[in-house]
Amino acid sequence: MVQATEGYLKQEILDRNPYVASAALTSAQSLILYQKGDVVRRWVNEVGQAMEHPNKMVQFHALALMYMIKQNDKLAVTKMIQQLIRSGERTPLATCMLIRLVGKMIADMSAPGANQAASGGPRPMFDFLEASLRHRSDVVVLEAARVIVNIPDVTTSELQPVVNVLQLFLVQSRIAMRFAAMRLLNRIAVTHPAVLAHVNADMEQLLQDSNRSISTLAITALLRTGSESSVERLLKQIQAFLPELGDEFKIKVVEAIYQLCLKYPSKQYALLNFLGSALREEGGFSFKKTIVDTYMMIMAQVP
Repeated sequence: MVQATEGYLKQEILDRNPYVASAALTSAQSLILYQKGDVVRRWVNEVGQAMEHPNKMVQFHALALMYMIKQNDKLAVTKMIQQLIRSGERTPLATCMLIRLVGKMIADMSAPGANQAASGGPRPMFDFLEASLRHRSDVVVLEAARVIVNIPDVTTSELQPVVNVLQLFLVQSRIAMRFAAMRLLNRIAVTHPAVLAHVNADMEQLLQDSNRSISTLAITALLRTGSESSVERLLKQIQAFLPELGDEFKIKVVEAIYQLCLKYPSKQYALLNFLGSALREEGGFSFKKTIVDTYMMIMAQVP
């Protein structure tokens, strides 16, 4: 059956109609997923030509298919990525796919036991990720930022350009951009809170954001990065909109308060009073249980 359709699919990959070409490329991906990859691996030349297609979706699907064809050969994947980086700018979707491949390669090299694990020097191809932070497409910038944040053992110096770019996104008018930036900054706050010190003022502005998801991410990040003197002021602002949040977001706030109590033991009374007030608010079983468990952990760990 596959042999009977091979000629058609191979021909349609180079079709001028982008919908036809994309359909052929995604069909080829399905063949690989269903253990029919031997047929598809003979189409490398056609897939390579499709990667130069002017249509953004065709480029994306062609690059994804080329990676699936070569994914078991790390040397071939590395050469392909290096060649694509040298070949110049591509469509935003294809660039996002390339950024993901670079991130995966860096993660594999940084894994314990890898022959090319990072030894303190610059990571291979990290310059490409950093350059992508200056791309004209917001989608590419956010994808590059996400990949850098997720790199194993990422350093403060590597995160600094990401934080600088995301800080600019916090004042954008589009809600999606503010939410995406705040979500990444929230993730950075968990592992590298010190790098966000100069962003606290911008994040505080988001406490009054009309989108409660954004304001919740902002408050949980500030609870991890704020100074001891700002704790009580932040708690007052949280109490104002805590009843409007869903249990999932309330639990994140409680978890952030637990970390804050460990960080600033002198503020434990203010923090415990806040948790006591939250316990009397309406909420589901998971939320209430998280508060009680937090109480018990604080009692055990804070003198």
